[in-house]
Amino acid sequence: MLPTPAQTVGPFYGYALPFPGGGEMAPAGRPDTVTVHGCVYDGAGAPVPDALLEFWQPGQARAGKPGSMRRDPVTGGFAGRDGVTFTGFGRVATAADGHWAIRTLMPDGPPYLSVCLFARGLLHHLHTRAYLDPAATDPLLAALTPDRRTTLLADREDPRTYCFDIRIHGPEETVFLDFR
Repeated sequence: MLPTPAQTVGPFYGYALPFPGGGEMAPAGRPDTVTVHGCVYDGAGAPVPDALLEFWQPGQARAGKPGSMRRDPVTGGFAGRDGVTFTGFGRVATAADGHWAIRTLMPDGPPYLSVCLFARGLLHHLHTRAYLDPAATDPLLAALTPDRRTTLLADREDPRTYCFDIRIHGPEETVFLDFR
């Protein structure tokens, strides 16, 4: 059987877009960091080994700050994060088992992380949110039925660790946002 056009789309970014330390959003040594991790699953429930996720955090504390990425002044190559600045951005690829992880700070505004998912077979990336507080009052959560709302809630595993799985399709599909 020949692949469909959607099955032949990407990922062509997997070797270039992830960068060293992309999941280390919080500066090393901060005692108030949290780890958020999970897996990306396709419609059949199989892990997606070649997805790319970007994370942004809302909050006024980071508004207008310059980026924490540095370039080598000689080669122009990536020199890593500066180890001090927290801008609320991260980018990670999934592992062979579909797993990903980031280390960040708790959002100082609305209690969620914005997530953008790039994966094979997707003609357009998908946007969602990972809410770290199940009691969050938010217009988006309020507009969803309870069973759909749960797809946006990260499970708290311990005081500093959360699990947020993303299901691209199927009966437990994660709620995705449509930006136009």
